[in-house]
Amino acid sequence: MEIRKPKDSEYKMILSLSPQALFDGTLGELKPTDEKIKQLIEPLLQKGSYYLIASEADILLGWILIGTSKDQLTEKKYGFIYELFVLDEYRGNGISKRLIESGIEHLKQDGYSEVRLSVYAGNQAIKLYEIMGFKNRTITMSLSI
Repeated sequence: MEIRKPKDSEYKMILSLSPQALFDGTLGELKPTDEKIKQLIEPLLQKGSYYLIASEADILLGWILIGTSKDQLTEKKYGFIYELFVLDEYRGNGISKRLIESGIEHLKQDGYSEVRLSVYAGNQAIKLYEIMGFKNRTITMSLSI
């Protein structure tokens, strides 16, 4: 398995699969259109965020989108994992872990000393994040009224 930045054709495939990635990541709460994905992703890419993909024999297995964010209170910049996705048929093979490790290494090389991410409560990826050393920093709570 190889982890690297995507080629143009792979980038287009990522964008076409991103609605499914967001649907899965939000536990079925959100099924965005291609246009909505473009509105979410393009500003991140324009500000320097980038994808890393996991591939094998030119087959896309999954990806991670990493970049920078800023703490609203302290204004401290930190590395951020915006998206992590592995195609259904390749899950359970350690690809997510390899993508996260590679993403963290890239962010470290980019000069960040901290990496954050957001995840929906109930998402099974939380177990992996905890194993890799991520800790709860803030908790957003909601109440349906």
